[in-house]
Amino acid sequence: MLSFLAVGLAALAGWLWTPDLPRAELENRYAQSPSRFIEVAGIRLHLRESGPADAPAVILLHGFGASLHTWETWAQGLPEFRVIRIDLPGAGLTGADPTNDYRDERGLTILLALMDRLGLARASLVGHSMGGRLAWRMAADHPERVDKLVLVAPDGFASPGFEYDKSPAVPALLSLMKHVLPRAVLRMNLAPAYVDPTVLTDSIVDRYHDMLLAPGVRGALLERMKQVKLRDPVPMLRRIRAPTLLIWGVKDPMIPLTNADDYLKAIVGSRLVAIADVGHLPHEERAQEGLGALSAFLRGPAPSTSAPIVPPADDAKAP
Repeated sequence: MLSFLAVGLAALAGWLWTPDLPRAELENRYAQSPSRFIEVAGIRLHLRESGPADAPAVILLHGFGASLHTWETWAQGLPEFRVIRIDLPGAGLTGADPTNDYRDERGLTILLALMDRLGLARASLVGHSMGGRLAWRMAADHPERVDKLVLVAPDGFASPGFEYDKSPAVPALLSLMKHVLPRAVLRMNLAPAYVDPTVLTDSIVDRYHDMLLAPGVRGALLERMKQVKLRDPVPMLRRIRAPTLLIWGVKDPMIPLTNADDYLKAIVGSRLVAIADVGHLPHEERAQEGLGALSAFLRGPAPSTSAPIVPPADDAKAP
């Protein structure tokens, strides 16, 4: 009986086993021009640049489990800026960091080295979720390098399962992800981030799936989860003096809109644009609407601290 069970389990594991995809295949599919790779702080970064080389620089930092491709519409919608987007260490075609260090401090070291390598004394930063936390840390710790700051549903405040100054407990079952990641299961995990299910197309699921199957990425994501150690963000946020815009989906189930109040209170002069009927990925789900707010903010002068940006009609309604 046990022998039949062992055979059955082995067959199931073989059916579900999801190996890494060959790097050459992924680069041929997802690293077309203007993609390139550069060595920065000991890691090979996948990078895309667009716009005039002498224009004001804007750096786009994606969230957990995503890649630089998530910014496609926004990057194309800012033609008068030098737009730079990267696959962060442990993600996409950048892949695992040889140091195995995924703490924010290592991320800041890499971001500073990238700016130095590209000859950028200053840049505006746009960060989503995990990338938002890296962006505001940069603005707090290195204000001389940041022009404007745009935070899209940023991470940073403690939430269920996370405590300050303590790494979270990562379920051992998640380690199976390194060997088993069916596309259907990934779609189920992505779906809650979108209010409109039609936005989550097969091509988007394929892209996320392929990027997670890049060599070393799944192990790197698990390491990043284990190394997260949040600090009370308020003292750091209060140091930020860069003009700051928050963009948030009203129906974000992952980092809820109510978190925006914490940032508005802590960052002097920060403003909020809340987008109705959008979840955790406004730059994908309602890309043009979010792009309008982003573009106006980047093109405009430093905003007044006295009045908030008024979102489009009905956009600030609670879910």
